[in-house]
Amino acid sequence: MSTTATTVTTAATAARPLTVAVIGGGQNCEHDVSLATAAAIRDALPAPYTALALTIGPDGAWRGPDDQRLPGGLTDALALLATCDLVFPAVHGPRGEDGTLAALCDLADLPYVGSGVRAGALAMDKATTKLIAQNLGIPVARSALATAATLATPAEATAPLPLPVVVKPAAAGSSHGVTRVDTPGDYSAALAAALALDSRVLVEEHIDGREIDIAVLRRADQTLLVSPPLEIATEGRLFDTTLKYDGTAAFRIPAPLSRAEHDTLTRHATRLFDTLGCAGTARFDFFLTSSGFVLNEVNTTPGLTTHSQVPKMFAAAGLDYPRLLTELITSALATHATP
Repeated sequence: MSTTATTVTTAATAARPLTVAVIGGGQNCEHDVSLATAAAIRDALPAPYTALALTIGPDGAWRGPDDQRLPGGLTDALALLATCDLVFPAVHGPRGEDGTLAALCDLADLPYVGSGVRAGALAMDKATTKLIAQNLGIPVARSALATAATLATPAEATAPLPLPVVVKPAAAGSSHGVTRVDTPGDYSAALAAALALDSRVLVEEHIDGREIDIAVLRRADQTLLVSPPLEIATEGRLFDTTLKYDGTAAFRIPAPLSRAEHDTLTRHATRLFDTLGCAGTARFDFFLTSSGFVLNEVNTTPGLTTHSQVPKMFAAAGLDYPRLLTELITSALATHATP
């Protein structure tokens, strides 16, 4: 049984020289964010680790450490990966975070940082995540799933829930394709924006509450380190893609919570982490309403840019960015050394 660590200690195993392949980019709407995460990881990777950069272009082409296109594509990329001690996938969203890169590493018998195929696939799909959370007794927003096939025409579509609703792709991140709909006339455009990124769309009731995030890290000794909670001060604005990455978002760390609220949030996050089968670190996003916490989503490859929540949360616990990366690396090595 995993336990929750409440203090920060040194990495579980002594660091040894390793070559770490950091994969960024990807074939989805989060390509640029993934590039930023990969660059941040490479820049902060502490000694004695050495980074080898690999990038997946929007067209699926692989590029090597010199940013030159690899003529053999995936074959050449696998040859480079085979020279490394560890893979650090930094591709957010579909064809990356959803278990795709984890599957590639598993098939190539390469150890890697982060969650495996099952956890990545389950958490990437917001509708599936909600079902799992409900089964655990964790509140979620009322929602309905829509697809292009179930609709007559987008122009004739009406929201399946009372307005306001939030329309989002079922499997995308960084708030791409997410729209709050307040009037009936705006629903079809919101639906079209989400369907442009995914064939399945989640329509959720709008939750009026404080936005609270928390992160969980599985360490090499299998204990769980839970970060301080973070509150996103949006001042009534939707925490959209622009606000997430323009550096203007205001974060309160630790979020002001009662002891009971903190304990409930920690319990929800750790239960989801274990039930989904997460590894490395994952971020859990909640709304805190007058009735308690409501799950928004789970991120198994959370942003690790200088503006991202996870590094800020763990830094507030005394775990700076280089040490966070060391924890992730040593945890991955311990996980993949276990049969």
